[in-house]
This record gives sequence, structure tokens and C-alpha cells, in this order.
Amino acid sequence: MRLVLNIIWFVLAGLWLAIAYTLAALICFLLIVTIPFGIASLRIAMFALWPFGKTVVKRPDAGVASGIGNILWFILCGWWLALGHLLSGLLLCLTVIGIPLGLANFKLIPVSLMPLGREIVPVEDAPS
Repeated sequence: MRLVLNIIWFVLAGLWLAIAYTLAALICFLLIVTIPFGIASLRIAMFALWPFGKTVVKRPDAGVASGIGNILWFILCGWWLALGHLLSGLLLCLTVIGIPLGLANFKLIPVSLMPLGREIVPVEDAPS
């Protein structure tokens, strides 16, 4: 079932989200100071391609730098990314067929709000 949902997601939303997050990462890489944000953006892009069967977990080695970076990310772009995922998720949930895709959009909200100090893992490998 995950494969079918991932393929539908990829065609309808995942490819476009991944392209947008990748372009944002390239801009971050050009600005040099924002390279950590670019890496986080690429991580989100990979998650946006195939979200079913994966989850976001907090890295145990995340420190103060991740916290400060997350505050900057939240102020500069995290809140509007999360708002975009929330609105598109709500719109997708208006149809029965779109409900799983809407839920996938909701799953992207935490990582789009605060991506530093997080990693994407298969659901089977996530701590309980």
C-alpha cells in the first residue's frame, strides 16, 4: 500500500515539493552562511518525494546550534512552509481520495517548522 501511495504522492505533489525544496537548498548553498539550512532543505526534499513509510525523529546528538538554527529557520521560512503544508493538507482532505495525501502533508509540518537536529528514518526503525 505504501508503494501505491508514494507513487500517487510523487505524481501529484511530491515531485513539485522536492523541486521547490531543492531550489531553496541551492540558494542556501550560494549564500555560504546558510549551508546548514540548505542541507536541511535537501533532507526535507527527500522526505517530500516518498513520505509514506518514513517518519521524522529527533537526533540524540542535536545540540544548542541546532536549536538556534531552528529558531532562525522558524522566523525566516518555517512558519510559512508549515502554513502551506497545513492549507494544502486541509484542501486535500476535502476529498476521500485526497485524505492520505493530506495526511502526508500534515506529516511534513514538523520537519518544515524545525528541520535541524532531525533525521528521516523508516517507520520500522523509529524508536517507540
